[in-house]
Amino acid sequence: MKTLIHPTAVIHPNSELHPSVQVGAYAVIGAHVKVGPETIIGAHVVLEGPCEIGARNQIFPGATIGMEPQDLKYVGEPTWVKIGDNNQIREYVTINRATGAGEATIIGNGNLLMAYVHVAHNCVIEDHVIIPNSVALAGHVYIESKARLGGVLGVHQFVRIGKHSMIGGMARIDRDVPPYMLVEGNPARVRTLNLVGLKRSGMDANEIQMLKKAFRILYRSNLTFKEALEQLEILGDTEQLQHLRRFLLLSKMPGRRGLIPGKGKVSAGSDES
Repeated sequence: MKTLIHPTAVIHPNSELHPSVQVGAYAVIGAHVKVGPETIIGAHVVLEGPCEIGARNQIFPGATIGMEPQDLKYVGEPTWVKIGDNNQIREYVTINRATGAGEATIIGNGNLLMAYVHVAHNCVIEDHVIIPNSVALAGHVYIESKARLGGVLGVHQFVRIGKHSMIGGMARIDRDVPPYMLVEGNPARVRTLNLVGLKRSGMDANEIQMLKKAFRILYRSNLTFKEALEQLEILGDTEQLQHLRRFLLLSKMPGRRGLIPGKGKVSAGSDES
C-alpha cells in the first residue's frame, strides 16, 4: 500500500508513518513523530516530536501537536505527546508536549476535541471524552473517561475532572469536578447528578439509584464532609460509589485543589470537615 502524501507536505526523514497514513497539503511533520495505521492528517497540520499517534485518528486542518510547552520551567528536556486510537482532533487544536524529562501529555482513545481546544503540558485525557470548541486546559489537568465539557470554558492547572461528569458551557473550573455530577455556572457549582449522561452510558437503574442517594447525602443533607463520607460507606459498595469516595478523598489531599462545592451551605466541596 502506498503512503498517501500530498506533494506539498514536508516530512522529516526521521519520522515514522505507517504506509496507510494520509497526509494533506502543506502539512509539516518533524523528526521523532510516529503515526499509526489509517490515521488521516489534514492540510496545514503541524506535528513535532517526540510524538506518538496511534491508529485511525483524524487530525483536521490547522491542528498543531507536539510543540514545546508554554511553560517557563521547560528547558528543552525530552518530553512527549502520546495519542491513542480513534480520536477526532478538529481544526486548530493545539496539544503541547509535557514539562519534565520523560513526561508526556497523553490523549487516550475515542476522544473528540473540537475546534480551537488547547491541551497544555502534562495533561491526561482518558477515553471517550468530548471537549467542545474553544475550551482551554491548563497544565496538569486530568480528565477521566466519558466526561463531557461545555464550550468556551477554562480549566485551572492541576484540576481533575471525574468520569461521566458534565460541565456546562462558559464555566470557570478552578477545583476538581466529582464524577457523575453536573457542574455549571460562574462560580461553578455542582447542580445535580448527570442523569442523562449516566443513562446514555448504559448504567443500570440500581446503580443510578445508588448515585442519586449519594448525591443527596453529599449535596442536600447539610452533613459535613467527614460525615457525608461515612454515610457513603454505609450506603453501599458498588463500583461507582467506590470510585466516588476515592475521588472525593484524593481531592482533599495536600497539593490538590479541592472540590467544586454544591449549592448548599455545607456540601462535599466545602472546607468544613
